[in-house]
Amino acid sequence: MFKIVVLLKQTFDTEEKIHIENGVVNEDGAKFIINPYDEYALEEALRIKEQHDAEIIVISVGPERSTHALRSALAVGADHAILIADHTYLNQSSSIAHLLAAAIRPMNVDLILAGLFAVDSGSGSVALQVAELLQLPHASAAIKLRLGDALELNVEAAPWEGKLALVERDVEGDTETVLLPLPALITAQQGLNDPRYHSLPGIMKAKKKPLTELFSSDLLLADVIENISTSATYCEQVLPPAARPAGQFITGTAQQQASTLLEQLFARSIIKKGGEC
Repeated sequence: MFKIVVLLKQTFDTEEKIHIENGVVNEDGAKFIINPYDEYALEEALRIKEQHDAEIIVISVGPERSTHALRSALAVGADHAILIADHTYLNQSSSIAHLLAAAIRPMNVDLILAGLFAVDSGSGSVALQVAELLQLPHASAAIKLRLGDALELNVEAAPWEGKLALVERDVEGDTETVLLPLPALITAQQGLNDPRYHSLPGIMKAKKKPLTELFSSDLLLADVIENISTSATYCEQVLPPAARPAGQFITGTAQQQASTLLEQLFARSIIKKGGEC
C-alpha cells in the first residue's frame, strides 16, 4: 500500500483579529485552523488516495488543542493522526523537524507532503529540514504533481526506476518542472488544488479513526533534543506592525501640489533628483 505522510500545523486564523500581549499571540478567543498551505498538501494526498491504494497519516507537533486540526484532517479522509504533544520547542524549527523526522523514520513512507510555509510564523523551513534529516529528495512550492513510473509520466531516459514524482513548481512568477524519485518530500503552493470541506458523515467517522499522542521523550533523548534546541534559531517575540502615520492632504493648484509632492519624495529619498527611483 502506498503510504503518504502529511505534515500539518494548527495556526491561528489570520483573517480574524489577533491580539498580541507580552510578545506572543493571546490565544484567548483566538480562532485556530489548519494552516492553509497544509490544506493544499492534505487535499493532494486525498486525491492521490482516490487514484491509488494509499494510506494517509497526518502528523503535527503542537499543544493539545492541535487535536482539533488533526480530527478535521481525519474527517476529510485521512486514515491516522499523530500528535507530538509538546509546548517546549514550538518556536524552534530545528527541534520540530527532528521530532517529526524521528516519528516518520520507522514508517517506511512513499511520499511526504507539507505546506509551503506556516502563515503564523512565515517560516518555510521545517519540512525541508525534515527532508534533509531523512535524506530524501525534495521540491518546494508545487503547483502541479503527478506520480507514476517513467512510462506513465511520459519521461524519456529517466535516471531512476520505480515510482517517480513529476513536480511543476512556482519560481517567482514562472514555473519549473522537476523529476524526483520516491520516496520524496514535496511542499504545496497555493494553486495546487482546491481543498474540500469535511461533511457530517466524515466528522462522525473521524471519531473512530486512530489518533496517537506522543511526546518528545518518546522520540528523542532529552540531551539530544536539548543540544538541538540550543543551537537552533528561534522566535523570541512577536510584535504587531507599527501604526501607520496619518495621511497628508496637499492643497493648492495642480502645479503646487505636484511640486510639494516631489519635495516630499525627495526628502524621504523615495526618488533622487534627476529622475532615478
